[in-house]
Amino acid sequence: MIALPTGFTARTANFGIKDTSPDFVVVVGEPGTVGASLYTKSRFAGASVVLSRELAAHGTTRAVVVLSKNSNVATGDEGLRNAREIVDQVAAHYDMSPHDLVIASTGVIGRQYPMNKIRAGLQTLGDVAITTDAEQVARAIMTTDTRPKIAEALISGSAARIVGVAKGVGMIEPDMATHISLVFTDAAVSQSDLEAAFRHCVDHTFNRVSVDTDTSTSDTTVCLASGTAGTVDAPAFAAALHEVLLSLTKQIARDGEGAEKLIEVRVDSARDDEQAVTVARTIVNSPLVKTAVHGADPNWGRVAMAIGKCSQYPDIDQQRVVIRFGTQEVYPQRVDEAGLAQLSAYMQGADVLIHVSLATGTHSATVWGCDLTAGYVRINADYTT
Repeated sequence: MIALPTGFTARTANFGIKDTSPDFVVVVGEPGTVGASLYTKSRFAGASVVLSRELAAHGTTRAVVVLSKNSNVATGDEGLRNAREIVDQVAAHYDMSPHDLVIASTGVIGRQYPMNKIRAGLQTLGDVAITTDAEQVARAIMTTDTRPKIAEALISGSAARIVGVAKGVGMIEPDMATHISLVFTDAAVSQSDLEAAFRHCVDHTFNRVSVDTDTSTSDTTVCLASGTAGTVDAPAFAAALHEVLLSLTKQIARDGEGAEKLIEVRVDSARDDEQAVTVARTIVNSPLVKTAVHGADPNWGRVAMAIGKCSQYPDIDQQRVVIRFGTQEVYPQRVDEAGLAQLSAYMQGADVLIHVSLATGTHSATVWGCDLTAGYVRINADYTT
């Protein structure tokens, strides 16, 4: 069992939102806990996101509640009232201010919460067993995920830990953070330092994963620090936080709806970070690249096509670009038939690296995604039924 860091407890339950699997979780930090959170930039942001932005602005977040199987998106004033009612009831149960709590929701768009079921469930919240099991928290936020996503790291030079859980396998394209993720640490960190470290790590992990190019209306990521394990070295904290978020990022990509392979795209020798990220993301999002990887076809021409789509960068010269699958260069140095057969064998594996050097500068970036399969179509064709 992976336990939550010290200073945190959770409750998980089924309120009957859609089926009999867990669909409600609340995690609470001891008084003195500080928090940081980021939310989707979608113009169709859900009511829970809208409310959480308002609550988080008070700077006192120490608890988070998540409801799965219903996103509370496109639900108007009623959806906002319902989210506020849930926050108020959970806050009252724990004898805290509603400003100490944020709420996240994930699931089908355009349906109101089944408030009669949720109200009944909240009335029994005191009877729900308290847990410190991170897997229970991870399972309670799942929708079409095939497995819970959990990561942990020890902060070097201390006894403090970081534990993160996440959900997300479809409607994944970053625009702040992507999916829903909850990260907890018992390190003593100031709120300003926590926000700075969290935002930086999110930008280099969660903001660089893509399953299908679609940005969720419910993206929420929350990081809470209880401080119960004492102060830590700032660089060590940042390194451990990055380790946890990177693990969750790869788990999301690997579990993409219908996915069979993790794709890592590394772009280096770029003019700046923006160019490196843009080119890498264009490659990983290409349906032709995704299907080539799925078919274990080392068709480097599809990668060249994707790079070429970045026509906003006139400094990219096709005669200076280098393309590799794994460590094998395929352009401009071509491989023979035997080499292509070896590459096909490599691409049949669970992890495929596409490495591109642009020869426009010294910057680099890595993004993660997955192959495109018939399973993705089946899952999303039948999603609401």
